[in-house]
Amino acid sequence: MASTVTEEPSKDSASSRPGYGQLLRTRGAWTFLLPGFAARQPFAMLTISIVLLVQHTTGSYGAAGAAAAVTGVSMAVFAPYSGRLADRYGQRAVLIPGVLVHTVSGLTLTALALAHAPLWALFVAAVPTGASVPQVGPMVRARWGVKLQGSPLMSTAAAFESVTDELTFVVGPLLATALCTAVDPAAGLVTEATLTLVGGLLFAAQRSTQPAVTGGGHARVRHASALRVPGVRVLIVTFLGIGSVFGGMQVSLAAFTESIGSPGLNGVLYGTFAAGNMLAGLVCGAIVWKVSPQRRLLVGYAALALAASGLGAAHSVLVLAALGLLVGMCIAPALITGYTLVESLVPAGARTEAFTWLTGAVALGQAAAVTVAGQLEDRLWGGAGFLVPMGGTLLALITLLALRSRLETRAAGRTVARGVGHRVPVAVD
Repeated sequence: MASTVTEEPSKDSASSRPGYGQLLRTRGAWTFLLPGFAARQPFAMLTISIVLLVQHTTGSYGAAGAAAAVTGVSMAVFAPYSGRLADRYGQRAVLIPGVLVHTVSGLTLTALALAHAPLWALFVAAVPTGASVPQVGPMVRARWGVKLQGSPLMSTAAAFESVTDELTFVVGPLLATALCTAVDPAAGLVTEATLTLVGGLLFAAQRSTQPAVTGGGHARVRHASALRVPGVRVLIVTFLGIGSVFGGMQVSLAAFTESIGSPGLNGVLYGTFAAGNMLAGLVCGAIVWKVSPQRRLLVGYAALALAASGLGAAHSVLVLAALGLLVGMCIAPALITGYTLVESLVPAGARTEAFTWLTGAVALGQAAAVTVAGQLEDRLWGGAGFLVPMGGTLLALITLLALRSRLETRAAGRTVARGVGHRVPVAVD
């Protein structure tokens, strides 16, 4: 399939400086970008909404973190299967029932929390809530692949998607916190469920841009699991560490702002962290990199671990905001580079699944982090939860350094992933 960019500049100029403006002129892109943004917005609201609601009804950050963690673990377990089904049967076939289940289960979890149901009942409702989280981000990336096969705009699309993800993490926590603190503790989850339903159905309606489902001779290649690629397994560990930053900061910032009597600042501080992520993503997308993605990932992840290690020393709002901004600026390069590496390692027929493995890894790391950070905040000193991002990123960095050779792209003849007659791998799908 040829590239469908509406205005094709000369090959030399496109290769030297592919930009966001050129990317957004891709024919048909806005038909999935706008509903895709609406559909992924609730993802950034889910964890913090659960934490704030359950903490309000139980008085325990440990219980709140555990309930959010069950949701995250459930999503991490089921997300790759959702991606595999989308590769096999089409995105629409997976998305419509998913958003319906998510809406019902999310509202059920809200009702149980307000009724002061036992913790085990919240866990039961949290399982389908997490399992049915729509994997819109990976689906949008797959649609970019349909539009931009072989185009130098692929890496720009990767950065653009990272920026879009981070924009949701600026808006989502602010919106959820404002709703839970100024309107009602349940307002965050109710809004999240409503936006998931509306945005998900609008995105599913864009049938013309979803990747085609192929069968026949390619079925065997398409259904091979992305998890069989060694580099994907290394990236999963790397993204687990990134998830520990998200989860650890969500709980720890909530506890910190509560301790100083200003819970409304939680969304502002978390939004500052996410804003740093978004700004760094914009810069990454504007740079034509000459350094290999493997080396960029190693350097960027080392910077992330170093920045996260300083969070526990912050004892004022301004210092914590500055450190949060710095940590956020270190996350985007790691995310963008990780997705770029997946594109060169994984076959076209398994890329949605591969993206969901990484998304699920972030969710699983976040789930573990909110659980551990919640327990630390309850049982130890205020701010002890900030130890979680430090520990998670350091462990992931050690793994990344030890297994970095597995991120090298293999020759086409050596890699089963390419499939029969598959094109040369490109940066973003």
